[in-house]
Amino acid sequence: MSSEIEGRVPSFGHGLAEALLVEWVARIGDQVARGDVVAEVETDKATTEIVAERSGRVTAHCATAGTIVKSGELLYRLAEGPLDREGIQE
Repeated sequence: MSSEIEGRVPSFGHGLAEALLVEWVARIGDQVARGDVVAEVETDKATTEIVAERSGRVTAHCATAGTIVKSGELLYRLAEGPLDREGIQE
């Protein structure tokens, strides 16, 4: 049985509340480990990698590359749970 994990846009600090979603690095269906880069965002000051806080399989992108995302917004979803013999989540 798998559970769902919500990945949210982090706080960027320095009074920055939003960023441009530049690119999805992890595609829907990809297996990611904790610390893997899921997406890249760009603020006025820098490009930042968004990393997975937990391991799982990417099940949804909740924003489109090229759009503005705000701190705290839902960015992606992961399915977490046991893997079968072929590496597919049950």
